[in-house]
Order: sequence, then C-alpha cells, then structure tokens
Amino acid sequence: MSEAKNKPHIAVLAGDGIGPEVMQQALRVLHKVAPEVTYSHGLIGGAAYVKYQQHFPTATKKLINQVDAVLFGSVGGPIEATDSPQWLNCEVNSILALRNHLNLSVNVRPAKFYSSLANISPLKNHLFNACDEILIYRELLGDIYFGDKRSFKVDGQVVAEDVASYNEAQIKTIALQAFESAAQRSGKLTSVDKANVLETSRLWRQVFNQVAKDYPQVELSHMLVDNCAMQLILNPAQFDVIATANLFGDILSDAASALPGSLGMMPSASFNDKGFGLYEPSGGSAPDIANQDVANPMAQLLSLAMLLRHSLNKDAAASAIEQAIEQVLASGFRTLDISESTCQTLGTTAFTDQVLKQL
Repeated sequence: MSEAKNKPHIAVLAGDGIGPEVMQQALRVLHKVAPEVTYSHGLIGGAAYVKYQQHFPTATKKLINQVDAVLFGSVGGPIEATDSPQWLNCEVNSILALRNHLNLSVNVRPAKFYSSLANISPLKNHLFNACDEILIYRELLGDIYFGDKRSFKVDGQVVAEDVASYNEAQIKTIALQAFESAAQRSGKLTSVDKANVLETSRLWRQVFNQVAKDYPQVELSHMLVDNCAMQLILNPAQFDVIATANLFGDILSDAASALPGSLGMMPSASFNDKGFGLYEPSGGSAPDIANQDVANPMAQLLSLAMLLRHSLNKDAAASAIEQAIEQVLASGFRTLDISESTCQTLGTTAFTDQVLKQL
C-alpha cells in the first residue's frame, strides 16, 4: 500500500515458513480494527535471498528506516536444507542483523494464561489458575551472542570460545524499562542472573541495585537462573516482571511461553532506546507445517496488538484484538496446536474468521 499523508505507516516483513500465512491473517485484523494504518511489504530471510541473494537486502533496510514500526513474521528454512545458500546463516543474517540495524536492545515477551486453556497446559490446574501473565524482559544486543567468537587448536585439540560481555549502559537500558513496567503493574521485579559464577552477572546485579534506588515503589528481588528455571515450573504465579540477560532470556522466555499451552500463542516486542519497536511471534518459521492452513495465528495477531498499543498509541484497537481472541478461545475454538477433544479445531484462516466475528 502507498503511504498516506499523516497516517501511521508500518513495514510488514512476513519472511519464511508460516510467516506469510499468519501475517496475511494479521493484516485482515488490522484492516478491521485500524484501517487508517498503512503498510509496505519488505522481503527478509530466505524469501529475500531468492530475489536479492541477501537475507537482509538494502531495499528492506531503506523501508524500515522510514516507518513507525515493524511487524515481523519469521525466518528460516527446513533443517535438512540449512547448508544450502538460501538458508545458511539465515537467522543470523536476517533477524540478528535487523536487531543490530535498529539497535533493538530490549525484548519484551508476555506469557498470558488463558483460563479456557488450563487443560492443555503442562501445569497442574491449581498452579495454572493462580497465574495471569508473566512479562519477561530480555536484553538483546549483549552477552555471548554478540561477543568475540573463535576456534583454535591447543595441543592438537580444537577449542571453541564465545565471550560474554556487558557494559553498564547496556544493563541500565533494560533495567529502566523493566522497572518502569513493574511500577505500572504489581510493583514486583525479579532480576535473574548467575552472580555466584559470572562477572557479567555481578555487574548486572550491581546496576539493577543502583537503578532500584530510583524506584522505591518496586520490590526488586534477585534470583539465580537455574533456580528461576525450576521456580517457573514449581510456582510460576510468584513472577510478574522478570528481567534477564540475552542468553538466559532466550531460554527462560521459551520455557515460560510453554506454560500457558503453546509457543504459537506468544507475541513479543523489541525496542531501541528511542522507543522504536519491532513486533514478532516468539516461535519460529515452522516450515514443516507451512502452507497447510494449520498454523496458530494468535502470536502474530497479538504481536499486532502490541504494535498498535506501544508504537501507534492505539490502545483501544489493541485491547479489541486481545479480547476477541479470548472470546474465541472461551467459545471453544482452537487451532491444532492447542486442540482438545471437546473443542472445535479450526485452520489458520477459519480461526481468524472467528476473531473477526468477535471484532
């Protein structure tokens, strides 16, 4: 679509696998709740490689530099084809490069517990029913993913090395956002680290303690990452806002997102220090179920809701999407990944049809 004057304009990067089909459903919902929002499509991942022989081409970079927000799908191809030129290092060259390009330093992932889905959760019902939502803040541009990497030989043995690195400014950026969120919610913030072992974690804890002095209304607690992983299973209701480093956040957010029932329901948002946002489902491209109309569109729809709320200040439209999804689930409609014998299983398009009916 062409950009209309004075109207919000977003970039739509559907990507690979199930990305295009769930993105198509998100755009149907966008037309319904906020028809004034315009958008332009861009290529990324394997889809971009086919046209440009690049996973993150210049044309896409130019597009995202001119918009108010980015709605992202997923990237990546079949496991058996990971060494082919189209898919080799696809995720690193696209989504990690995109985060770097936009300087997206903080990822926010909500794990929402829907009461109608208690039976499909791996949690026992009494644990599930005590939960509402866990919000995980994950630092995105530091840690072991972006530190120096090398392989070398010592005494004939191959040694691989990945360096984890953080500075005070990086940690303070995510600390401020996590404290602000906690102050607006329950007033509880759990900072997760490995300060008994890692120097980066000791700095992490030190910075969080410093920032805490400016937020007396927020109760800050520290938890070691191994204990946090255990506590997420034993008593997830104790958590409201969690903040942690890149590697720990990658693992813990996936673990937390499984508790409500399926990774296919989990949206996420990533922000830079200027507030610019990229919004994407937490799951991958799932090429094994692509083009079969069975993928769960919830994560993409909820990512759209986050975009409307946080980047376009359209809280009413965002809430409408969230409430419509909750009503569809309460009415007994499911996609395959969250299906129950007592409910009606729908495909990607038909499930979105039900959401649109509620809207």
